[in-house]
Amino acid sequence: MSDAQKTWKLLIINPGSTSTKVSLFENERVRFEHSLFHDAPELLKYPHVNLQMPFRYRVILDMLREEGVDPAEIDVFVGRGGSACTQPGGVTEVDQKLFDDTEAAVGGSEHPAKLGVMLAWRFAREFGKPAYTLNPTNVDEYGDYARLTGIKGVYRVSHSHVLNQKAVAEAQAEKLGRAYEDCSFIVAHIDGGITVSAHDHGRMVDGNMGADGEGAFTPTRIGTVPVLAMLDWVEAHSIAEARLLCARSGGFVSLFGTSDSDAIHAKVDAGDRKAALVWNTMIYQVSKMIGEMSAVLCGKVDGILLTGGLTRFDDVVAGIRARCGWIAPIDVYVGELEQEALALSTLKVLRGEKKALKYTGVPVWQGFGDIDL
Repeated sequence: MSDAQKTWKLLIINPGSTSTKVSLFENERVRFEHSLFHDAPELLKYPHVNLQMPFRYRVILDMLREEGVDPAEIDVFVGRGGSACTQPGGVTEVDQKLFDDTEAAVGGSEHPAKLGVMLAWRFAREFGKPAYTLNPTNVDEYGDYARLTGIKGVYRVSHSHVLNQKAVAEAQAEKLGRAYEDCSFIVAHIDGGITVSAHDHGRMVDGNMGADGEGAFTPTRIGTVPVLAMLDWVEAHSIAEARLLCARSGGFVSLFGTSDSDAIHAKVDAGDRKAALVWNTMIYQVSKMIGEMSAVLCGKVDGILLTGGLTRFDDVVAGIRARCGWIAPIDVYVGELEQEALALSTLKVLRGEKKALKYTGVPVWQGFGDIDL
């Protein structure tokens, strides 16, 4: 039987800031899919993201055990990725170099998505199978204007929900009967982390660095805070605490002690004024980010696409429509398309329809040429 005819079993591993999602695909068919929510205080027991590895590994083994699946029967392990050196978009083979750079976070971002690559590699090594990743959080397609800051030697880089954003943009292009490369979209991923990006003819050219303290605050992140105000806060606390606030203990966690959006929204529905103020401010800040990305695209926007877990709340979508509906038509993709994208793109590699990239360990962007910045 050829690789094109074989029934491939793919385990899709997707760690997020507040969940672990696992799917088993048999070719295009989903055999099972589970998502386990982790409240932020539970994950904050681990001082470093890497220390979550044993916990997340047990979560996956428990899911497989519940489904009666022997990991040795799985043909390939596919993980969401991030934290390594910046990479081009596409399917990338996971190897020891990619694992090491991911573990060390040489790309500068400590997002739980990195654990997808690390877990896939652990399973692959243990059972002698290949491992892959697709469009990790550090895919870099930015233009120069999106990189420069007002501090020499400090640059903005691409840290975003690239996997889901590109999957949603490609799905919307197909819905319109067009190619992703022929469209311009603003995509907002709204969940435990929030990133909003501009997609210009097949390239994600700008967006916020959500886990780095930029953009809207979220269930777990502080978002943009004035620099001097942050420095005043750090003087009374520590750099380590500030780093934790950026990605894991900010936003709802700082304001309410939990990242549970359902619990916060229940307070909103019950008329809690504090919860309503915080919730609606988050929506307001997301809307501002969408406005920024419309300027990046010079107002030539084929659609605004809202995705991520928080789009399940009608008031999130309604609030953004009220402020941004004049920019372009708004479509909603509740949840995400990450599992399908990881599986179906890897299937094309397994069937010989496309080639996987090799991780080089060399950042995509190499500076401004002969301009000294």
